[in-house]
Amino acid sequence: MRIRSLGVIDDAVVELSPGFTAVTGETGAGKTMVVTSLGLLLGGRADPALVRIGAKAAVVEGRIVMRPDAPAALRAEEAGAELDDGALLISRTVSAEGRSRAHVGGRSVPVGLLAELADDLVAVHGQTDQQGLLRPARQRQALDRYAGDAVAVPLEKYAAAHRRLRAVSAELEEITTRARERAQEADLLRFGLDEIAAVEPVAGEDAELAAEAERLGHAESLASAAQIAHAALAGNVEDPEGVDAGALVAGAHRALESVRSHDPALGVLAERIGELGILLGDVAGELAGYADDLDSDPLRLAAVEDRRAALTQLTRKYASADNTVDSVLEWAERGSVRLLQLDGDDERIGELTVERDGLRLELSALAQALTDARGEAATRFASAVTEELASLAMPHARVTIDIRQTEDPEGVEVGGRLVAYGPSGTDEVELLLAPHPGAQPRPIAKGASGGELSRVMLAVEVVFAGSDPVPTYLFDEVDAGVGGKAAIEVGRRLAKLAKSAQVVVVTHLPQVAAFADRQLLVEKTNDGSVTRSGVTVLEGEDRIRELSRMLAGHEDSASARAHAEELLAAARASS
Repeated sequence: MRIRSLGVIDDAVVELSPGFTAVTGETGAGKTMVVTSLGLLLGGRADPALVRIGAKAAVVEGRIVMRPDAPAALRAEEAGAELDDGALLISRTVSAEGRSRAHVGGRSVPVGLLAELADDLVAVHGQTDQQGLLRPARQRQALDRYAGDAVAVPLEKYAAAHRRLRAVSAELEEITTRARERAQEADLLRFGLDEIAAVEPVAGEDAELAAEAERLGHAESLASAAQIAHAALAGNVEDPEGVDAGALVAGAHRALESVRSHDPALGVLAERIGELGILLGDVAGELAGYADDLDSDPLRLAAVEDRRAALTQLTRKYASADNTVDSVLEWAERGSVRLLQLDGDDERIGELTVERDGLRLELSALAQALTDARGEAATRFASAVTEELASLAMPHARVTIDIRQTEDPEGVEVGGRLVAYGPSGTDEVELLLAPHPGAQPRPIAKGASGGELSRVMLAVEVVFAGSDPVPTYLFDEVDAGVGGKAAIEVGRRLAKLAKSAQVVVVTHLPQVAAFADRQLLVEKTNDGSVTRSGVTVLEGEDRIRELSRMLAGHEDSASARAHAEELLAAARASS
């Protein structure tokens, strides 16, 4: 990895060994930034506070060697990335303003892709994970992860059934507890629908009636206007001497017709005047028909107004803002659908009750399958952790896993009892430790001293590492609280794990660092930063000096040097 402008690190390169790499240095030297850098490459949260003061952005670049057919390589290729000579190049940039960018194989990608790749590349185990594992809920999750598909498959089915049961139960409760409200709503809908059905409104009827009422209310003035217009166009029989538009146009047409042969232009005008005469005749005929057909029946007008009043009453109650009959009909359509739903409550309650009871039976069977699978995995897991503790200078310690349920009369039936259930099943899982023969198993948070707890957690992490199909494991000071012979056993166990995977350990223990295939020293310069030369590979005399510092607090102690040489020799001999 190359790290720039991240925390105390100005510009540094970290080269990790294929086997066991130990990262050491003074407290506050920047070892944690190495872990943080790897976390950023794995899609971790981008905190602008990590950007070095005065820098515009922090940049972390990594080169990860992998097989072309590795899951991470295939996923990266799907995103458009390319391998560079068998290596995947990843970079992450975090600006001081908080913006984050990611690149994989030369292609800009969403940061979420880094987290997807991380699942197949690196397993991170640190003190935060240890504290989390003290909580029973996390212990159940850890056991489920260790169990693999044996738990994952029924758990997925159980979770789906549990979600459906919650939805069905909520709907049942809503229907039954609101039965009175729903009955009142149904009565109101029936009343409204009956009222609308009694009037029998027709779409657009209100607009047609309004036009008809306007016409009937002004029938006399309309008839008079039509007669006057007709007389102006076609003449009045009672006034044969009167002049009308039809006669004038006809005279104009005759005048032009008589001379049209002398000038074609007048011929064209004559034709247009002839068309005008025809149009006047048509309009005059329609005016005469209109006046004859106009109905001034007051009884019809009264009937129209009564109908409009009935429709207005409906629109006031049931129409939307536009106050039209169409809105009333839309309300009636929606009300009919809703009334069918409300009237079907009894039938729906029956259906939901049957489905709920079936889901509870299904949950019971799946919960039992989960309990059985967890029990089998717990036996294997506890045995593996106990075996690891024997390798960590706790030969007489015994780890067990307690799987229990809490009785609940409202729960589901498992093993002949009604027990409480949740989205992950009915099981409560707790890791217990008996540190020596004769001791009663107790929860690990209560039954272990500080040093024992660290070793138990490390054993748990190592067992998890064995079940995680990833090539690299990062342990961040999981050896805190361990010392002496136990620390040597921790180093030996990590070295053994490194024979089958890449292991990176951030540690303050010389007994652990001595077992590393490569030791990296992180140190600050005089100005308080870590530069390119601030992360160095320690070999020979330099490594002995660092181990001496870790042992005695300074590197010039003769006894510390001797002890450091002895540690290295013992570590090499045991490997």
